[in-house]
Amino acid sequence: MLEEVVFVLNSNTLRNERMSNILRETTANISDCGYSCSVVTSKRFFGESRERFDKKVMLMVADEQKTSERLLQEGFYCVGMKHEGNGRVSFPKVRYIFSDIGEVDIDSFVKVYQRHAGEPWEILRTERLLIRETTVEDVDEFYKIYKDPDITRYMEGLFEDPEDEKRYQRDYIEKVYGLMGFGVWTLVNLEDGAVVGRAGYSIRNGFDDIELGFLVGLKYQGKGYATEACRAILDYGKNVLKFENVQTLVKAENEVSIHLCEKLGFKRMDEVDVEENIYGNQYKEGQKAANERSTHGKYIRMRLVF
Repeated sequence: MLEEVVFVLNSNTLRNERMSNILRETTANISDCGYSCSVVTSKRFFGESRERFDKKVMLMVADEQKTSERLLQEGFYCVGMKHEGNGRVSFPKVRYIFSDIGEVDIDSFVKVYQRHAGEPWEILRTERLLIRETTVEDVDEFYKIYKDPDITRYMEGLFEDPEDEKRYQRDYIEKVYGLMGFGVWTLVNLEDGAVVGRAGYSIRNGFDDIELGFLVGLKYQGKGYATEACRAILDYGKNVLKFENVQTLVKAENEVSIHLCEKLGFKRMDEVDVEENIYGNQYKEGQKAANERSTHGKYIRMRLVF
């Protein structure tokens, strides 16, 4: 968990009156949110002992390429910082760059740290649910939910081997969450911490619209969890992700889910063929299964315009 933000900067940056004022305000805001925060020159930082630092609870902010690369080499989590005094500096090895530090809120610092530390982002909370990014540890809970044949009657199941599913989830965290900033998330019961199901957004090959998908475990069905989660996720899509419209694809015979989508405001569009089982029975680093192994199903395409 993030505890401290440290700016390790070129001494010229700190001599600039405007930048000094921006940094003073930024560090004050970070401290007001309950995190330790400090500013130091790179020369001083690397000239002192760093044994006292707990690298795993810190986020370093550097405005020089050499500084950022040395911090990364020493095992720190580091983000680049661009400003008017270092416009030509590049940060080829950092994962994230803040370009206007005075406009960066604490949530952005926390989320960049979480990406480095492998912690899931909390997306939002409803009255009964925590909606957060999925972790590899969630996979075992998913197998408990998917083992009931009623769950997979209208949707694809998991890989036969849990290790395949975990490899898939690791790639998903890196390549979907890490690059797109959204995806299919885990639903957690706030009362007891149990995994209730999954819901969120995806992009399906052959379709232009972002797709909403959802699944709630059998023991939680009929209690309004799917409606509660989907309403919150749709609001998030509209207000935070700035989607203009969303589609959902529901098996033609899944009348319960079709009715739920209609209650959420979706309108029926048409019936479409959707490719299923695209990876086959094993996960091979994202390679699609041979065409003869994939299948197609009939789905009702529905759309919600915000």
